[in-house]
Amino acid sequence: MDPISKLLVAYKIPIGAWGKAFFTFLTDNFNALFRGLSSGLNGLLDGLVDALLALPPVLVVALIALLAWYLQRSRSLALGVVIGLLFIINQGLWKQTVQTLVLVVAASAASMLIGVPLGIWAAHKPRVYRVMLPVLDLMQTLPTFVYLIPVLTLFGLGNAPGLIVTIIFVIPTAVRLTHLGITSIPKSIIEAGEAFGATRRQMLWKVELPAALPTIMAGLTQCIMLSLSMVVFAALIGAGGLGTEINRALGSRRIDLGLEAGLAIVVLAIVLDRMTRIGVGGKK
Repeated sequence: MDPISKLLVAYKIPIGAWGKAFFTFLTDNFNALFRGLSSGLNGLLDGLVDALLALPPVLVVALIALLAWYLQRSRSLALGVVIGLLFIINQGLWKQTVQTLVLVVAASAASMLIGVPLGIWAAHKPRVYRVMLPVLDLMQTLPTFVYLIPVLTLFGLGNAPGLIVTIIFVIPTAVRLTHLGITSIPKSIIEAGEAFGATRRQMLWKVELPAALPTIMAGLTQCIMLSLSMVVFAALIGAGGLGTEINRALGSRRIDLGLEAGLAIVVLAIVLDRMTRIGVGGKK
């Protein structure tokens, strides 16, 4: 090793030690808060799963198909939803699919509730977006296993840490696409709203959001897809669902179980993608 490299190594910046000290401080002083939040989220998610599992699977399938038809006014989509979900029941993966569905919907909804307002704020305040940008880059590029460790330390095992990890991974997409949608609105539309004397609130709700809706809805679709991509990682910290089956298949080298669970995730992804295409070419 050359002298410069030796010097750099000798004066290593203790990033890892600082991070460990920070999370030790959090667990020592706020452990009750984090565990209480974890218990509350686990109770809510488990309650939703239990409520869905208490209903006959065929009834749940019919309700989801009815919702798909209502959102898109497409009989072929409703039929496709029925066929896809019946296939999942046929494979014996209904319980795991419901667990994954609840986690994905909760994570996507929370990400949009947080990400859309942040994206609107960033679109109106360029300086805010410049500050957000490196944080968003870090959230999306940091390897998933890296932040599984602190989240597991703070929240323990269960659905709660799986939900939080998924939200961390997904929120940047909601922020970026909302920002893109607002900033891409043609100036002529903005000037027309201003010419009619619209207030800031009216400009937001009656001009900007309707014009940016296709891009925002594309963000919702991406949030759902990214949440589904996280189910395998979330299963490593006790989230359950189809990710658990894939991890089991990987551990035991069971091609059959891995293929079944993988196809169930694909079916769920297609169903959710087609159902949420309002404003992006779908019918309303």
